[in-house]
Amino acid sequence: MTGHALVSMLLKEDMVLKSFDYSPFYRSTVGFDRLFDMLDNSVRPDWPPYDIEKLGDNEYRISMAVAGFNQDEIELTQTGTELLVTGQKKTEEANRQVLHRGIAQRNFKQTFDLASHVKVAGAKLENGLLSVDLVRELPEQLKPRRIEIGASATAAPTQNNEPKQIEQNANAA
Repeated sequence: MTGHALVSMLLKEDMVLKSFDYSPFYRSTVGFDRLFDMLDNSVRPDWPPYDIEKLGDNEYRISMAVAGFNQDEIELTQTGTELLVTGQKKTEEANRQVLHRGIAQRNFKQTFDLASHVKVAGAKLENGLLSVDLVRELPEQLKPRRIEIGASATAAPTQNNEPKQIEQNANAA
């Protein structure tokens, strides 16, 4: 049975496929780890739900609904062009009896691929909504610059184009 047929069958049976263990494939294949990661991420629904907004030319915001998580239970890590947001729920009180659970309490790990030169400017958790502000900071050498016509790229720039007068040394005579 193919993977797609298995997923279709599980969805028809009203079962949720949380994850599939690809570790046996890792032992016998080389270089397919990204493929297995993509397959694993495609089966899971995006949770927690999130929005990505463009606030300006170089400003963005990721908003994630993380109801039930405290600030100390969420961690943001940027490594190069990858932003990893993880939520690790602490254990619940033993004397708490929940009659209906509508707020998800499961741990999560969400990865965002960022463009080059995009950095996290700040993050805040307010009313169950995690907001991560991002900004693109281009280095000076990559920013557009105006180049004068007729200027040589190798010649050193001068203050004015007037001819220079060479002074004669009186002691040389």
